[in-house]
Amino acid sequence: MPSIPFVKATACGNDFLIIGGEHAPADISAFSRLICDRHNGVGADGVEWVLPASDADLSIRLINADGSEAEISGNGTRCVAAWFCAEHGRESVVIRTGAGLKACELTARDGFHFKFRTSMGRPQVGGEFAVRAGDRIVRGVAVSVGNPHFVVFVHEFEPGWQTWAGQVSTHPDFPQGTNVELVRVLNQREIDVRFCERGVGETMSSGTGSSASAAASIHQGKAASPLLVHAPGGTQTVEWTDELLLYGPATILCRGEFFI
Repeated sequence: MPSIPFVKATACGNDFLIIGGEHAPADISAFSRLICDRHNGVGADGVEWVLPASDADLSIRLINADGSEAEISGNGTRCVAAWFCAEHGRESVVIRTGAGLKACELTARDGFHFKFRTSMGRPQVGGEFAVRAGDRIVRGVAVSVGNPHFVVFVHEFEPGWQTWAGQVSTHPDFPQGTNVELVRVLNQREIDVRFCERGVGETMSSGTGSSASAAASIHQGKAASPLLVHAPGGTQTVEWTDELLLYGPATILCRGEFFI
């Protein structure tokens, strides 16, 4: 029976399947949707397809759970870094993503539990503006960390926020779609965030979303670096000096084969 081998990893509850690009079928989008399905597949927020690179240790191509392609996932990149370091006995790795080269430095390891510092590059933070989501006007800050984000500051996470966040994610003002973050500032050094990711929906965590939320909070003068970013899946730390540095965990969960 033909099968495709995979490794599953998670970073703060944001889970990914890692698959060698040589196993990619002709319709990579349809296959990624199938294997990411949480009832009829393995289940994941996306697939990180691993490919060779001439200017890095490897390159990755991210296909979301809905079959769409994304430039980068900070958590997904860290999951790939954990897999690579485990396979090759390394303590650092440079990965080419759709948002450029990302360097991951191992800061701690306990078995299949890893912690990394990842260079996320220089963020581009825009001004605040408003979009309409149904009968609601939503004000937020556009941030790019290699992929697009719309950071909305809130006093609380009201029930049903996922509905209007999803509407913002696909708003015409964002031709490529956008990731949406709801940020509740706790104090100068801590924020609490909820994520609605483009092509996925609500997720337990997001590496680029945590980076964008921190950048917007610091840029708006609401917080200062380094900043703890709390989410349902766990806590990451973002430091902003010249570029953003993202500190967080990744765990390799299992490996297996998916029958096709």
